Amino acid sequence: MHDRIEAFLHYLSAERGASKNTIDAYRNDLGGFERFVTGDHRAGTNGTSANGASAATTTTVAKGVTKDTILGFIGDLNGRSYAKATVARKVAAVKSFCAFLLDHGDLTSNPTAQIDSPRAPKPVPKPMSTEEVDLLLKEPRKYDSAEAVRDHAMLELMYATGMRVTELVSLNMDSVHLTPAPAWARCLGKGSKERTIPVHEAAVQALTKYLDEARPILLKNRTQHALFVNRRGERLTRQGFWLILKGYAKSAGIAAHVTPHTLRHSFATHLLRGGASVRDVQELLGHANVSTTQVYTQLADEHLREVYQSVHPRAR
Repeated sequence: MHDRIEAFLHYLSAERGASKNTIDAYRNDLGGFERFVTGDHRAGTNGTSANGASAATTTTVAKGVTKDTILGFIGDLNGRSYAKATVARKVAAVKSFCAFLLDHGDLTSNPTAQIDSPRAPKPVPKPMSTEEVDLLLKEPRKYDSAEAVRDHAMLELMYATGMRVTELVSLNMDSVHLTPAPAWARCLGKGSKERTIPVHEAAVQALTKYLDEARPILLKNRTQHALFVNRRGERLTRQGFWLILKGYAKSAGIAAHVTPHTLRHSFATHLLRGGASVRDVQELLGHANVSTTQVYTQLADEHLREVYQSVHPRAR
């Protein structure tokens, strides 16, 4: 089965344009499915796997996947006390894999066709308040260093555009246009889909200061295409940005758990509360489906109800 999984991952990468993070997630989930099917994780004493497959059949086991195999896998996941969202993700990966096997002649029918995907509760994003965002964006300006100037520019740009952290750290020097106005940033999103996002003046000023004053100090005459670099003059990583954000949130006294995606949630929610349409926010975020964006409308509606309750003379 391993060779078919690798073929599927290659298909996702080469033909569907899936990101490295997506490929890694599928590899992990399908690796667990392979171990279940072949019995590697709990082989019986007679040499057979937990679902009855012998070691001799493991090279052709992909063709032997049945509805009972899938149901057994789901049962095994549930027995391991995985979160519902995790089970749903792993089953979705197996469904996609089985569809691939069917398309490529390894299966004559799809064993997952009549199996409902476990429904994972969609967590409602938790945005920061505008006051908390202000505190966060002001925090790097308390420090006099090239890194602090860079950090202020990154935080301003992320909140200005709603980029994912991977999109942010993947920016190159030619990814941003600051002058003449209007300013914009171009990033490569999921599925290698490119989008251009406006950048407001406060972020432009922070980026200009970084490019003029801080980036040359960090580079130390090195050549680097990356927009945001670390003190070694190398491209800043996702993990590096996360640690930077975590540190500023803590020093700013923000009690809420802040992650890179929190700024993206905040960007979307604050735009909707300000009157932006769901379609406009969908385009700015790079969501393929508007239903993904609509989760933010719930937060905007809740805010509107709170405002109504606090200001309407008959609601108090």
